[in-house]
Amino acid sequence: MDIKTFFTDTQQKSIQLAIENAELHTSGEIRVHLESKCKGDTLNVAKRVFEKLNMHKTELRNGVLFYLAIEDKKFAIIGDKGINDVVAIDFWDSVRNVMLEEFKRDQFTVGLCQGIEIAGDKLRDHFPYQKNDTNELTNDISFED
Repeated sequence: MDIKTFFTDTQQKSIQLAIENAELHTSGEIRVHLESKCKGDTLNVAKRVFEKLNMHKTELRNGVLFYLAIEDKKFAIIGDKGINDVVAIDFWDSVRNVMLEEFKRDQFTVGLCQGIEIAGDKLRDHFPYQKNDTNELTNDISFED
């Protein structure tokens, strides 16, 4: 499977728009990364991708990664230290559960966009948009090497 075509161009634009909309109200940074297979424990792989994408280098440590391994039907959501210090312990589980309901119906774009929106709302609560805010990370979807 060519992982770059899992989402159509239109779907990719919808996901990028969801990221842009979420980031309009927060200094937080959101990324989406796709792989065909997860080579190890899903959370550990997502953490490695998080670091590889330099998401841990945001000024306020407020990055969020949505990691999806398409063929393995696995996904994880990773929030950086700044976020995890202020959200409830089960916050990412609640986001995952919303997404999972859509994924079960093969509504991957809808589920991902909903997860991004929820994450953006929570980021806005704790990391509101600042006048001098810059987009520290690209909104483009990244793919396995």
